Order: sequence, then structure tokens, then C-alpha cells
Amino acid sequence: MRRWWAAVAVGVTAALALGGCGAPAGVDRDLADDWPALGAPVAFVPQADACHTTIQDVGYLSGWNPVDCSTAHRAETLHVGTLTGPDAGRGAPPRAGSAGIRTAHAECAKQVDKAVGAEWHSGRLRLSVVFPSALAWTGGARWFRCDVSEVASLDDGSVVARHASLRNALKAGSPLALGCFNPKLRKDHVEEMKPVACTAKHHAEFVGVYHFPDISYAEFDRTPLRAHKGCRGLIAKYVKVPDNGDLVYRAGTIIYHPYKEEWADGDRGVQCFLWVSDRTLTRSLKGGGTKALPIT
Repeated sequence: MRRWWAAVAVGVTAALALGGCGAPAGVDRDLADDWPALGAPVAFVPQADACHTTIQDVGYLSGWNPVDCSTAHRAETLHVGTLTGPDAGRGAPPRAGSAGIRTAHAECAKQVDKAVGAEWHSGRLRLSVVFPSALAWTGGARWFRCDVSEVASLDDGSVVARHASLRNALKAGSPLALGCFNPKLRKDHVEEMKPVACTAKHHAEFVGVYHFPDISYAEFDRTPLRAHKGCRGLIAKYVKVPDNGDLVYRAGTIIYHPYKEEWADGDRGVQCFLWVSDRTLTRSLKGGGTKALPIT
């Protein structure tokens, strides 16, 4: 390559010498000024509405191989945000449990709720916040991905392969939405929540998500009755019964809460279920009032 450029330069010099001191029309004798300036390098930023065959913990560029969402995939990027402020000024991507990841998680939860059409905790979904690699961060990348996956059940968090986008996946009537269940209990521990149609015989029903105050996981773990009390308020609103001391005689509560690691990253969504042990239900209790959920 260097020899080729040298030959061109020599040829141009010879032509100018033979032609005298004047330059042909349109030639200004400056061989460099007519080259366009190189643009500034553009850093890679992932795009939303991209589906992936694998679950990623770190957003390596080499791992960005999106596929059509109509083909088999295990995760979908529903939102891409940008970390700003003090969290963006640190020398490495946010660590688990840091303020940076909690900030990103809050934005992801808000945007994912909009994308799926309801509170994401109200369905069989898993939310993951994915940051760029340490190398990309050093190069100036400050984006984060909000990736969502379908899971098998409340008790089995394994990811299910999908063949469709999760956008609007929790609209009314969605098969992903939490509904009615038959709990399998051992003493005061729920071993399994088996989903059934609300027209079938059942003993429990999902009533909503209680967003716990921003306290430590240790404090939450020490005071589980606070979560059950919050869920009773959701039962009253869901069934349309008085939210008073009699509520504990109408229904029990079952809760599913984030794991310690999820809690540290900012997830405060507690899934709430009403539970009736002394009779069998064959329809949803939503809006049923005191006749549907009497004091027993």
C-alpha cells in the first residue's frame, strides 16, 4: 500500500514539472485538503424491541446477536436507558445492590410496566437490568438494558422459550397474568401454587402487588406481618369489602416476595394472594363484596 501511494505522488510531481509552474484548471496542488474529515467514533448503544436466544448478565458487544421475536428466544430488551449523575461518573459499571443499579431498576420497572400493559409482577415475568462491560464503560458507555423473560411458574423461575414479543403481554385475559391457584401447603409454608382457571375449584387468588417501603431486607425479614397487612389492604380493595379488623376473618394471605439479592437491587414488589382454606371457590372474587367473602 505504501509503494502504491508513493508511485502516485511521483507521477503527479512529474506531470506538474512537464506542465510548467501553472496548475491545470481545478487543481490547487494541495493533495490533502479535499479529503473529507473523519467523523467522531460512535459508541455502540443497544436498541429496544430486540429479542435474544440467551440470558445475559453483562452486555458484551460480542453477545449482541438479536433475533426476530417470532423465532425462539429467552429474553427481550423492552427499554434502553442512560445512567446519569454521580452513578455515571464512577470508574466501573454499578455493582449489585448499589445506588446505580437501584436507579436503573426503578426506570426499568416503570418502562416495562408500560410495555407489557400492567405491573410486571402481576404476570409470570422476570426483569433483568443489564449494564455494558467494564471495557465498554471505560470507553464511555453509560446505557443499561431492561430485559424481560417469561418464567414457568411462581415456584419455578426457569425461563421459558417464547416465539412472540412481550409487548402488551399482560393485557386483560393474558395467559401470563396471575389468576387463581390451589396452594400446596406444609405447615405455614407454601410449597407450590398450582394455577387453575377461576371457574375451577380453587382456594387462592392473586389480588395485586404491594410495593414495600424502602427498608433493608433484614428489617423486612424480621417483620413479615407488615407485608401481610399491606396485602390485606389489597384484598379489601380487590374484593370490595371493608378494610378493618374483620378482614382477617374473611380471608388469609399468601405472599411471594423478592429474594435478598433482588431486594438489594431495588425490587420491592410483593405479590399478594387471598387464601380461603375453609371453603372451595369456583369463581373470581373480584368485586364480589361481603357476600363473596363473608366473615367466617
